[in-house]
Order: sequence, then C-alpha cells, then structure tokens
Amino acid sequence: MTGSILFQAIIFLAGAVICVPLAKRLGLSSVLGYLLAGILIGPYILGFVGEEGEDILHFAEFGVVMMLFLIGLEIEPKDFWKMRKTIIGMGGMQVLLTMIVSYLLFTSIGFNWKVSLVLSMTVALSSTAISLQTLKEKGLMDTTYGASSFSILLFQDIIVIPMLAVIPLLSAVQVASEADDHSNAVQGALLDNLPFGQQAAAIMLSVALVILAGRYVFVPMLRLVSKTRLRELLTASALLIVLAIAFLMELVGLSPALGAFLGGVVLANSEFKHELESDLDPFKGLLLGLFFMAVGASINFVVIGEKPLMITSLVLGVILLKAVVLYGVGAFFRLKTDQRLLLTVGLAQIGEFAFVLLSFAFQLKILSDTQLDIMLVVTALTMALAPIIGILNERLVLPRIGTKQSEKRPIDHIAKTHKVILVGFGHFGSTVGRFLRASGIEATILDNDSSRVDLLRKMGFEVYYGDATRSDLLESAGIQEARVLICAIDNPDIAIPLAGMIRKKYPHVKLMMRSKNRYDAYELLNMGIQDVYRESLETSVKLAGDVLAHLGFRKYTIHRQAQNFIKYDEEALRRLAESLKNKEEYIFRVREEIELQEQLLEEDLKRGLIEDDKQWDSELLRLAYLSNES
Repeated sequence: MTGSILFQAIIFLAGAVICVPLAKRLGLSSVLGYLLAGILIGPYILGFVGEEGEDILHFAEFGVVMMLFLIGLEIEPKDFWKMRKTIIGMGGMQVLLTMIVSYLLFTSIGFNWKVSLVLSMTVALSSTAISLQTLKEKGLMDTTYGASSFSILLFQDIIVIPMLAVIPLLSAVQVASEADDHSNAVQGALLDNLPFGQQAAAIMLSVALVILAGRYVFVPMLRLVSKTRLRELLTASALLIVLAIAFLMELVGLSPALGAFLGGVVLANSEFKHELESDLDPFKGLLLGLFFMAVGASINFVVIGEKPLMITSLVLGVILLKAVVLYGVGAFFRLKTDQRLLLTVGLAQIGEFAFVLLSFAFQLKILSDTQLDIMLVVTALTMALAPIIGILNERLVLPRIGTKQSEKRPIDHIAKTHKVILVGFGHFGSTVGRFLRASGIEATILDNDSSRVDLLRKMGFEVYYGDATRSDLLESAGIQEARVLICAIDNPDIAIPLAGMIRKKYPHVKLMMRSKNRYDAYELLNMGIQDVYRESLETSVKLAGDVLAHLGFRKYTIHRQAQNFIKYDEEALRRLAESLKNKEEYIFRVREEIELQEQLLEEDLKRGLIEDDKQWDSELLRLAYLSNES
C-alpha cells in the first residue's frame, strides 16, 4: 500500500503543506522548507520514500526545464543578445577558474587525474533551480546580482554539453559496444555514433528548428487553440510546447533546460506570452517543490555517518572554493560589494546537473561506488545548505557591508492628511511633489523604502514609510477624503494591483498613474484608468526638439509641434490599447497610426510656418529658415 503512487503523492504533498508554511513563518525561504520536507520523508528518517527517490528526482527536474522556459519568456531576443558578453565573460571565467582550482585540490589529496577532472566539472556547476527560485522569490532578477547570476547559470547549462562529450574520452569502457548498454547510457542521444562534425551540425539544426517552430508552428497553433476559448486546451498546448522542445533537445544530447529557455526567448514577443506564463507557473512551482524535496530525500545519512570528517571537509571546501572564485569574478567585473557577496553566496553550491555527470562517469567506470556515494552526498548537502548560508549573509553580513537593504519596520503614523496622496517619492515622484508644493498644493507622501524616507526627511520633506497596497495605510493617509491619488511607482507589479484595489475600494478617488512604457500604459488603460503618464514620453520629445533647435528650427515651431506630437500619440495610445491582444491587428494598426500622425504633423508644420509662427524668435531667423527650406 505504501508503495502506491497515490500514497506517495499524499506523502509529498503533506510534507510540502506542513514544512513550507513553517519555513516561511520562521522567515526562511520556501526552498529550505521543501528540502526539510524531503529529508523528513526520506529513507533515513521517516522512511516514506525509499529507492524510488532517485526516479522522482529525474521526473522533478522537469520543473527546472519549465522555470527556464518561463524565464526565457521574460527576455526578448534583443536583450538576450545584449547579454552574450556577460554570459561568456562571467560564466566562462567562473567555470574555468573553478575547474582549475578544484582539479589541483583533488589531485593534491590523492585522486587520479581522470577522477579529478570529472569532479572539477561537477564542482564548477551551480544549482539553477535553487539560485533562480531564490532570485524570483526575493524579487532580485532585475538587479545586477540577478543578471550576473543568470548569465553564469546559463553558461553552465551550455557547458554541460561539452562536459558530457568529454567524459567518455576519459574511460576505457566503450558504452556503445553493446546496444543495451548504449540505450541505458546517460546521454542516450541519437547522435552518439555520428562523427563530431555531423553532431555539431545536427545540434545547430535543432536550435534552428526550435527558433523556426516558435515563429511558424507554436504561435499559429496557439492562435488556433485560442479560438476554441477552452482554457484547459491552451494549458495543454503550453505543456506540449515545453515537452516537445525538451524532447528534441534530449534527442540530440543538449540540455532540455537550455532548449526550453531558448524556446521561451523565441516566444517572448508573441501575444501569448502572458497566457503561457499564467498556465505554466503552477506546474513549474509544483515540480520545483518536488525537485527540492527529492534532493532532500536523496541525502544519504549512512555515508555521512561512515565518513563524517571527509564529508564535512569536502562540503565546506567546495563552498569556500566556489565562494572565493565567485567573489573574484565579481570583483573583476566591478560589481558593488553587496552584489558581489550575494553572487558569492548565491552560487556557491553544486548544481543538479552534477547528478547527471556523476552517474555518467560511474557508468563508464571512472568513479568507484564509494566516490560516487560521497560526491552525491556532498552535492545534495551543498544544495541544502545554500538557502541557510543565504539567510545568514542577508541578516548578518549585508547589513554591515556595502549597500544596506531597506529596513522592515512598522508603518508610520500619519498625523496630517491632504486631498492629494502621492505614492512613491523617487526621482519621478519627487519632481511631481516639488512642483505641487511650489504651486501651493500639499500632498500626503508615501514610500516603502525606509532608507529613502529617512534621507528625504533630513532634506525637509514630510514623507511617511509604508506599503501603499495595504488598505490600513491608505485609510490612515486619508484615502476616504482624498480627491486624487498619484502613483509614481516604477514597478508595474506593484502599481497595477494598487490601481485595481483603489478602483474597487475607493472609486471616488481620481487615479493618476505613472507607467514605464507603452505596454504598462495599455494595461492601465484597459483597466479603465484614463490618466496615464509615460515617464519617457516628454523627455524623448524634448530631446528631439533640442535636435531640431540645433538644426535651425524656430523655438515656437518646435514647442507647438512637440505638443501636437504628444496629443496625437496619446490619442493613438488609447485607440491601440483595444487591439493589443491580436498581434497582427496591433502591428497593422500601429503602422496606420504612425502614418496618420506623421501626416497631421506635416500639415501642422506647413500651416504653422505660414500663418501662426510669429512668436519667440526674430522675423530674420524665420526668413532665414524659409530660405534654407526653399
């Protein structure tokens, strides 16, 4: 009964439901909660999960595949291309230095050169699952540390391919000599018997197929499915895409996670981006949780009990070695101290691909039973310790070194309220606030960065600390009597939910929203919010106007054309918001709007020069401009 799949499902789900909330309540990461659950239900404590834990681990690795697909959806191809130097530079340096140092250490303690090379490869890899899950959980993907970590992890996923190709060259055992042995090999790819040149060509062809399929197969398929208006069919299609890409990558010996990431990047510009994210995110979270639990269950406490000193030394040695290399890489690329420390701690563990490399090397008789058991335990322990070390770094080290994180403290008591509430007092919000105050209008100012609040108070601003998405803070800020709420927050993940809450709970308040780009503006407009202000619009138009002035245009002409341009662009923005869901229609409408806008501005310019343009500049300058035009 205990071996049935239903019982196993109950055990894993119960472990997650009990341990993860407990970990979050104690201020720990969810990753640590999953690992703890895996240890508890594993074969060495409660014994609910036995030898099948390894099979579960391989199945749960699909969570890593889904995670990289979703991350790929957030990165447009042009942004990915911009990262190429960071990926090769930081990633290549980290892998190369880690392999060299660890190889020298392993040979110095008695391992032969082949074993040392295999072990140095495994040590060079970090856990994509743990690192990226932590980054997403803490909202650090858009930081320098987040971008650096992602670049290194992506390079590691790429370098696994040549690593798997090199390992058979170290062995005297020919795994391809028998058909059965070959079918059980870790690579198991269709291309194993082909010459290297043909393998490389097939791999390039597979990558090209993923790119072409993303544009000419997946998107048309999703459009066809979306017409059925069946949500479950769209979910099935999303799973089919990820599974198909992963399967193709496995066939040619590539990392399924890397292929899924590439597929996500290809689909990042499609109109189904958000649907794919929302459909796959629950599966990703569940499978990642299962992966972390399987890692916890795979920790062999018998091996730890037999060789505690060796295991402890290797675990601490690996973490310290990787930390030193990562800190050096961060220093070479001039990361700030706090970002360098986050990078050092975040990637100092061995990754999940180490399980693949170690198992493959064992099948090829490069590693002995004992060496395999020891390294599997060391790998699992470094992964289990990673969240704990991250918490210690966050709470004990970072507050004393580098840039301090914002304090978590109770919201301020607001003694005086005004008819205007201003949320967010960074560069954008402070400009709005200063102009209002200079015009005799006071605003109740809220900001959730405690360090900035303290600094602004020293400068003479009356700013209150607190999270504006909390109803109690808004109530104390006088939202019931307020007439206007200005949202100057630059993060759409906070601003858009805040707008939705205000419209629902306080419909009498006029909302005036900052948006970072057109797409954020579309979302706000489609929510029914009319007063949306794109932060770069006026600045971009002013820069273009200064270029025109430098080229001899008259200032009044420039001013009038700039105002007309903004007016026409705002009108077009509202019209285009309705057609955003259909990408082909949207592109067609954009082209129409641009042509119309240019036509109107050209007519305004000609009419204005002849009839109205008699202000601001001298008649002599106007005549000189007209003579140059003729």
